[in-house]
Amino acid sequence: MNGSVLSRPAPEPPRTVAVGDDPDQVMELWPDGGPGRPLVVLVHGGFWRPPIDRTHLRSMAAALNALGLPVASLEYRRVPGDPDATVADVLAGLRAARAVAGPVVAVGHSAGGHLVLHAAAVEPSLVRATVPLAPVADLALADAEHLGDGAVRAYLGGPAAGRTDLDPAAGPTPPGPVTIVHGDADDRVPLGVSRSYAGRHPSVRLVELPGCDHFAVVDPLSAAWETVTREILAAAT
Repeated sequence: MNGSVLSRPAPEPPRTVAVGDDPDQVMELWPDGGPGRPLVVLVHGGFWRPPIDRTHLRSMAAALNALGLPVASLEYRRVPGDPDATVADVLAGLRAARAVAGPVVAVGHSAGGHLVLHAAAVEPSLVRATVPLAPVADLALADAEHLGDGAVRAYLGGPAAGRTDLDPAAGPTPPGPVTIVHGDADDRVPLGVSRSYAGRHPSVRLVELPGCDHFAVVDPLSAAWETVTREILAAAT
């Protein structure tokens, strides 16, 4: 796949709403879902860096919406060295979503997986279930392995050891259901990162996908998509 989902044309969202005053404090909405379905909130990845934004999850959002799920895709500020702004934006977006739709199903990819795990642990009333996809779930391990050319240190403004409060692996287990989906051919965030997190949080389910890379889990055209949708639909039931 070679990350083609990052550049593939995707449908525009039916609506975009502001969550704050900054241009990056917005949510894209695919609001029409089946009756009684909870809102699915997507949080994109990109190693917390500015170049990658919510647009590469539009195909995923549209595909989930076509299955009868209402979907919101959350944007957030990505300022190197200011992780608190990023975390605050994700929490604000989830609070806004909960205010109108009740507890949500939080789905995050890569760095977004880190962000939804953190949010579900520190403010569990916001989410009914969490489905991280190839998440950077252990910041200390990702830092030690220099993933993303030092992405963790660039994000935090220093070593992971200095911000254990933002490391899901070092924090409490989210009280709601957590199912991680991760491919064993992921060379950007290796499967071992999720295995490390799951080893510290035994109640977490880890679904391993043979032969799937980092982007397969957010690509509706991939072999991983059937499993991803099954887990998201189960979380929304």
